[in-house]
Amino acid sequence: MLFESELKSLKKVYQGKVRDLYEVDAEHILIVTSDRLSAFDVILPDPIPKKGMVLTTVSNFWFDRFSRKVENHLSDIAIEDVITDPQEREMLQNRSVIVRRLKALPFEAIVRGYIIGSGWKEYQDTGSICGVHLPTDLKLAQKLESPIFTPSTKAAVGDHDVNVNFDTIVSLVGKDIAESVRDLSLQIYKEAADYALQRGIIIADTKFEFGLDNDENIILIDEALTPDSSRFWPQASYTPGVSPYSFDKQYVRDYLETLDWNKQTPGPKLPQKIIDNTSNKYLEACEKLTGKVL
Repeated sequence: MLFESELKSLKKVYQGKVRDLYEVDAEHILIVTSDRLSAFDVILPDPIPKKGMVLTTVSNFWFDRFSRKVENHLSDIAIEDVITDPQEREMLQNRSVIVRRLKALPFEAIVRGYIIGSGWKEYQDTGSICGVHLPTDLKLAQKLESPIFTPSTKAAVGDHDVNVNFDTIVSLVGKDIAESVRDLSLQIYKEAADYALQRGIIIADTKFEFGLDNDENIILIDEALTPDSSRFWPQASYTPGVSPYSFDKQYVRDYLETLDWNKQTPGPKLPQKIIDNTSNKYLEACEKLTGKVL
């Protein structure tokens, strides 16, 4: 397990909720995906075994699958060409990539195909999500007639992301980029959801992050369609009206909701059973989607 990486050969430039970033050169960054887990935007104290490997494997699978539709941040530089220390290389195995430096867009591109989570709460209060009006008789976890784009602004570590409407995104990045990101996000989600359904997984919702290169091209960055950035439900047991069994960290969120915790740092420790079950869920999702056993 890896809770936090400390490489001697490269300078750490950023530590996020899950990923540690190191400077390779002026044009490239090494991303190390740890086994940290955040819930309600709080980093929990217990790592989830092999979680970082799952996120990296699943993301790389989708990056490759959609490479003809949208460029991604992956570079052609191998870890072995940058990290010479054998122990450091072993630590990074299956959980690291070297990516291009890009200008990240200041929002998360969220697509919802089903109504759950914060979207369900907002729908109950307003009848809409991020300004998108919905029918009045929807049930919890019900499939929407068509997927919807419901962006959020990105918060600093420890703060909560904020759902916003599309006009807010236009004001941040301009109409052309906002529309391109929205359309790309919906296309990728629909194709991924169809693929996953053939393998017994419902992708209820997901969030993408995009950046711009020096020529203002839109690039898919960070992670893609993982159990951290998406809700994965087994198709076989799915029933509208109840909170579904999941392959993702919703299982941890559901456990945390049973505690007397204010959802502020520090996060509570997890029982070993919750840790083991979460790891198994991530590994099962990875195998079903990519065919790879970690």
